[in-house]
Amino acid sequence: MEFPEDLKYTEDHEWVRIDGNICTVGITDYAQSELTDITFVELPAVDDELTKGESLGTVDGIKAVSDIYSPADGKVTETNEELENHPEFVNEDPYGKGWMVKFELTDPSQLDELMDATAYEKLVEEA
Repeated sequence: MEFPEDLKYTEDHEWVRIDGNICTVGITDYAQSELTDITFVELPAVDDELTKGESLGTVDGIKAVSDIYSPADGKVTETNEELENHPEFVNEDPYGKGWMVKFELTDPSQLDELMDATAYEKLVEEA
């Protein structure tokens, strides 16, 4: 199981890559392994407003359908359109080709509540 050090993590198993005021979001290696084979990903539209803690889309796996939660408030700038035809990218490369949404932060201080890789790994080990 991978826990890249350059990312931040939520308790709901999303990862966040921060690049200035733009955040890229996906689900973690742990989350994709729990869902098993991803068959469908539903994402928001560009320019949709995101609210911290609210669903920004869903991931359908063989075992369950799971919401993806926004780690902060913001406005969607890009979605990974490749996932429409290749949802398996989430399983194959959750931190690369399996990214889901990019959004512009409206309140960067909300990211202070996210976990680093060490804290997230501990959370997963206790699950």
